[in-house]
Amino acid sequence: MSNTHRTEAGTAAEPSRRRVLGGMAATAVAVVGWNTVSQSWATAAEAAGSANVVPVPGLIGTLETTPGVVDSFANDFGHLFDGAASKPWAVLRPGGVEDIVTIVKYARANGIKVAVNGQGGTGQDIESHSVYGQARVPGGISIDAKGMSRILSIGGDHAVVEAGVTWGQLTDEALKTGKTPPALPDYLYISVGGTISIGGIGGTVQKYGLLCDTVQSIDIVTGDGKLVTASAQVRPELFNAALSGGGQVGIIVRVKVRLVPAPKRSVIFSLFYSTVESYLADSEKVLAEGRFQVHAGEMMQKPDGSGWRYKLEVGATYNTTPPDREKLLCGLQDVRADAVIEDVSYRDYMFRLDAYEAVLKEGGHWYTPKPWLSMFLPASKTKQFMKLVERELDASSLGGGFLLFYPFFSSKIKRPLAVMPNESVVYLFDLLRFPNPGEPNIQGMIDQNRRLYDIAVGLGAKRYLVGSIPMSPADWKKHFGNRWSGFVNAKKKFDPQNLFTPGQGFFA
Repeated sequence: MSNTHRTEAGTAAEPSRRRVLGGMAATAVAVVGWNTVSQSWATAAEAAGSANVVPVPGLIGTLETTPGVVDSFANDFGHLFDGAASKPWAVLRPGGVEDIVTIVKYARANGIKVAVNGQGGTGQDIESHSVYGQARVPGGISIDAKGMSRILSIGGDHAVVEAGVTWGQLTDEALKTGKTPPALPDYLYISVGGTISIGGIGGTVQKYGLLCDTVQSIDIVTGDGKLVTASAQVRPELFNAALSGGGQVGIIVRVKVRLVPAPKRSVIFSLFYSTVESYLADSEKVLAEGRFQVHAGEMMQKPDGSGWRYKLEVGATYNTTPPDREKLLCGLQDVRADAVIEDVSYRDYMFRLDAYEAVLKEGGHWYTPKPWLSMFLPASKTKQFMKLVERELDASSLGGGFLLFYPFFSSKIKRPLAVMPNESVVYLFDLLRFPNPGEPNIQGMIDQNRRLYDIAVGLGAKRYLVGSIPMSPADWKKHFGNRWSGFVNAKKKFDPQNLFTPGQGFFA
């Protein structure tokens, strides 16, 4: 990464370890410190003669407080907490890991909150991909993950990447060596660090677990400003608290993630079911038999809009000889009349949402508020819950979105804070609403989320850390259950001043 910076006019400037950009107005007046009394950034004029201003430390990168920059980091993909109340005081664009260490020490000394902002997306639509303010840090320091987005090495059975690298970047680079991450999200333009901090799920979960389960080690800056390495063998308490812990114990800066040989092609079967009962039967049959390398599905509107049907989306990968389609479908219910079967390149399938993203943007759905509901359901109660969901939802509940719904083995989930229902088979329930532009009932959707969540929890469900569900610290304590005390202890040990990621709302 180059240490060359840009001046406000856009011309090249000499590298400097003491360059601090920013300003309290468009004129970009330099910030020189933090006023511990007013809890705000101070200019040189404001700091003159004041014993209350703690000087900003020297940085390789930049610390910015210009309104345009701060405003852009006040928003996220969900657009439910946009606005002045979500603004950070400053944005750190790190020039290296040293800047993150420095700024964490500074934040700790001055009681300033800190959160990483993943800054994922495509084109000009780059923003945090949290949907309920999880990455917001009002009055604190937001760290731009794009400042740490290098792929450091790819070789053998793993890759080492900085935390701001997206899964799309990593996938394309790994494919050049014939490898791929074994688990990928459906949408690839989100950061590695942000994803593993909440778990990460995709269509190979039945084989490889969550994305965080494919992580071999992390480098992380803890609340005392120490940069350390953690893995399942080295500092396991920190490792387990960081993966699926919602960014509470440190700032992940580097990740060593597993790689596997990449197949060349995939045969994707889309099988449609008119009832939840028939869908559940075939889904659990192919899960138990391990027929497919990819296993996903969804609840969707019938073509005539008269109600709901279910799609089982399963894939068989290969390199040279295509799989026997008849054998793969043998013993499944008679749904072939409407089946869609495609033979596609591995990369095309992994990046399949690119075209759908374009459609959502064209229709305006990409930019609407997103009251998502993401949970894990126990298999024994799934039919009961889905019958309720069929009555609760209609086409307007989804807008341009979709409801992902498919099973996997809970034994594949290794990280303790990725809490699962207490059954061997669980279902992802992922209501990804993209409301129609101008939808007047966003709050009603959030209220519905909470109502459905309470019902699901009563049936033994657990929530996924993404999504838009109003939660109190007491709710979170109930969610984590017997993992809560260990989580609290890790928080006290690695972030004793409660600096990190306040937007999750885990701790009061």
